[in-house]
Amino acid sequence: MSRRSGSPVPAPLLVPAALAVAFLLLPLAGLLVRAPWSSLGEQLAAPGVGAALRLSLVSSTLATLVSLVLGVPMAWVLARARIRGRSLLRALVTVPLVLPPVVGGVALFLVFGRQGIVGSWLDDAFGVTIPFTTSAVVLAQTFVAMPFLVISVEGALRAADARFEDVAATLGADRWTTFRRVTLPMVAPGVAAGAVLCWARALGEFGATITFAGNFPGTTQTMPLAVYLALQRDPEAAVVLSLVLLGVSLATLLLLRDNWLGRAAS
Repeated sequence: MSRRSGSPVPAPLLVPAALAVAFLLLPLAGLLVRAPWSSLGEQLAAPGVGAALRLSLVSSTLATLVSLVLGVPMAWVLARARIRGRSLLRALVTVPLVLPPVVGGVALFLVFGRQGIVGSWLDDAFGVTIPFTTSAVVLAQTFVAMPFLVISVEGALRAADARFEDVAATLGADRWTTFRRVTLPMVAPGVAAGAVLCWARALGEFGATITFAGNFPGTTQTMPLAVYLALQRDPEAAVVLSLVLLGVSLATLLLLRDNWLGRAAS
């Protein structure tokens, strides 16, 4: 007997579900309705828009690469390692998910600022100053986005069949070879999904970026910061920039669903 693809929605759930859909979709529809379509090209060609978009794409990609290098090993530790305090470590690693981004920016200042724990040493030893630079943008985006990657990869590792790793070990493979040749290919879809979520979160980062990196056109002004600035002086430009981010976000979700998470069974 084939499984039914769905069941009738109970009446008490139908109204609140419809209200939820309306609440989430109406603001997006408002962007489309109020968009200045006739001057869209002119707005996109305005000075600073291209620079902000390029900076957002480059910094988000760099933040995702850093998150992959650091986050995948962290996810493996959380999923596989037998260490004390693993639950506490998981809670600390995922704090940025619930921490107000502006607080994250302040925390980054206390560590990487010129008087910070690490920043003072970098300044004294190498003359390197991180705040209000493009590097600060990448650090801020990495801080808020990496937990999305860690959670996704950890979930994939927990769902993977560890017996394949045991077989590799019995055949003489060391742990590093097993990770590269067995574990990583098994969880590749989870890594890819986590990377896309991480990239999308980094692209939309605002609070930690403006606090730690500032809002300097061409250097630290990403697309969300450009939207904020445009809203104060030219609301139509803010709508256009918001449409660009909306389009990127929708494309990211479609890519994530169709290519890596798969489609729900009908």
